[in-house]
Amino acid sequence: MRVLLVAPPGAGKGTQGALIASHFKIPHIAIGDLLRDHVARGTGLGRQVQGHLDRGDLVPDEIVMGLLREQLAAAKAAGTGYVLDGIPRTLDQAKAAYAAAKELDMTVNVVLHLKADDDEVTRRLLARAAQEHRSDDTADVIRDRLALYRRVTQPVLEWYAQRGVLVSVDAMRPADQVGREILAALEAMASLVDLVPEDRRRPVDLTDLGEWLDQYHNGKS
Repeated sequence: MRVLLVAPPGAGKGTQGALIASHFKIPHIAIGDLLRDHVARGTGLGRQVQGHLDRGDLVPDEIVMGLLREQLAAAKAAGTGYVLDGIPRTLDQAKAAYAAAKELDMTVNVVLHLKADDDEVTRRLLARAAQEHRSDDTADVIRDRLALYRRVTQPVLEWYAQRGVLVSVDAMRPADQVGREILAALEAMASLVDLVPEDRRRPVDLTDLGEWLDQYHNGKS
């Protein structure tokens, strides 16, 4: 499986990405973690991006695309799929990422959209900040990051929907419930994604599935 995660900050990309990677035994490519690792190690790239991360700004595309190509090439060499999160942040990035992946015959099978509202993700990010003391999790930066996400991501989601690879899930519920729903959906799709031509694919909205499953199980109890 080749899965791309799109979600606002704090919606659970890292948690769900790690779960998917472990379940399907594929690498989890978390661009934000890679960038923060460079900052922590004080590399030249880390010094280039630290200010952007501290302010909640977008990291320049040439840096992000360089990391992406490197990680996709490694996944291809290992003969695996991947779970990618932290990119794309803009429509230009989405198209550039698609072009880079297509060159390697590693384009995504599923774009998984984790839907969550601003109040909930702000609560989660502030709680995380208290534990991890991250410089990009202040209230002001969170507000700016969410505003930027809402402004630039909608065209990205529309583009993936037009390509028929978008799958939306409700990320407002407990992480373990969201994870079970995601794995069930991906397992159902795994044997089909490479068989359906891209021009025959359609976006899938599973945001009401969790509520339906809860009602179903409550009805049986």
